[in-house]
Amino acid sequence: MVPRGTYFVPDQQFNMFHNIDRELYAVLVMNLCRDPVESLHCIALWLWLERVGFKKVVTKLLPLPRVLVNELADEALACLGVIHNEKVFPLSTRRNDTPLMQRLIDSELALPFFAKHRLIAVRGLAKLVNEVCMRALKDIMQQAVERKAHQSLADLSLYHQQQQRQHPRQVQVQPPLAARVPTPAPPRVQFGSLPAAAQTNEVHPDDRTIFVTFSKGYLVHEWEVRDFFTRLYGNCIESLHMQDVMPNEQPLFARIVCHSPAAIEYILNGNVKAKFTINGKHVWARKFVPKRPKPASPAPPPPPPFNLPVSLGI
Repeated sequence: MVPRGTYFVPDQQFNMFHNIDRELYAVLVMNLCRDPVESLHCIALWLWLERVGFKKVVTKLLPLPRVLVNELADEALACLGVIHNEKVFPLSTRRNDTPLMQRLIDSELALPFFAKHRLIAVRGLAKLVNEVCMRALKDIMQQAVERKAHQSLADLSLYHQQQQRQHPRQVQVQPPLAARVPTPAPPRVQFGSLPAAAQTNEVHPDDRTIFVTFSKGYLVHEWEVRDFFTRLYGNCIESLHMQDVMPNEQPLFARIVCHSPAAIEYILNGNVKAKFTINGKHVWARKFVPKRPKPASPAPPPPPPFNLPVSLGI
């Protein structure tokens, strides 16, 4: 039920509103073959710049030559690296690290700006990623991921064919590591990484655990959950526990133990409940509330001693 006073925008209208953002994202992942997750965070950064006062960043980016868009994306990754780096950044140096971005928005916007406003940027980016980018770009991201997987399989097949021609007598040739289909791994920049000081397990695991639920009929694997949160939020998972089910049954929930309570606040973006889409499947997350055992009832007091009347002579 939608709360009174709110209006839910259907996906089609939502995508139309973010049509320019979708076009630019498609250029990054389809034309330039950039990493889908890194590109999503680039879009989030450019949208955040618009929200803090730099006008029409995405609109100015879209018509540029592809080579410039590619270089601007590299500059965006450098900015994201500063935002999600807990180390102190020297504000008085390196003011010419983003020359293309400075020319694009006609402002002396350099890496020290992002270091100075790091905490504000982290919160703003998390909100944009969860509420805008994941929803507006999810279908294009899925296409890019599938195309990348198909290309990896095609490259592997071509490698096998070449090895068969070069070594016809060998029954099986083990491809080198570079030619194997890799397991999904975090991108070069772990965008959601928390400061090292916050990575602690001194807090009880129940107090740094996220409870996630899945829709019945849409199987979500453990590796999908782990890969999704690791790629978006960096090394935030200490352990992951899927529901124990029979081999032919689908798990409907899981518990993610984070390294710190701060990771929960970052992932949920301060909300009680958050909705994510993992490979086209909806996942809901909230803070884990353990069932505390009820305290044992105190034993009833012993009955008072039964005193026989003295008159009985006993």
